[in-house]
Amino acid sequence: MGLRQQEEPPQAPPPQQPEQPQSSTSTTTSSSQPSPSASSLPPEALALATKLFNLAREGDTSTLDAYTTAGIPLNLTNHKGDTLIMLAAYHGHASTVQMLVNKGVDVNVLNDRGQSPIAGAVFKGYEDVVKVLVEGGADLGAGQPNAVECARMFKREDMLRLFGVGAEGEEGGRA
Repeated sequence: MGLRQQEEPPQAPPPQQPEQPQSSTSTTTSSSQPSPSASSLPPEALALATKLFNLAREGDTSTLDAYTTAGIPLNLTNHKGDTLIMLAAYHGHASTVQMLVNKGVDVNVLNDRGQSPIAGAVFKGYEDVVKVLVEGGADLGAGQPNAVECARMFKREDMLRLFGVGAEGEEGGRA
């Protein structure tokens, strides 16, 4: 798992399950220096990164909170660009998403397939997670497909109402 700068991801097809971490890890930093490659990281660092992504995926809020309080980057990404909040949102862990939002995570980081955390939560039907992300400033128009398009595609009428938009394109608010 190498570290790399967070870049603008390409556009992508409809949501799929975020990938399991396997070979690289990224952080968003302001440095312009290249990130280390996976081959240059010690096995312990790779194991820790895998553990962190699993904590987000499993919704282990208190343990992940302790790691981020100790300095783990909030916008850490795996080799597919999935962030901690993407994995927590996609797996329906509203309390973990809320903890990350409260700490200042970027709720709008797209993964390498151009998917946003909020679109993933809409796709999976996790209204409680969607509400946390909306309250945390999620951009309903980010990603491909975006949250509104996902809600329309999967007929999530309750989420369209939350977004203030209609089912067939009549815009009523945020998108």
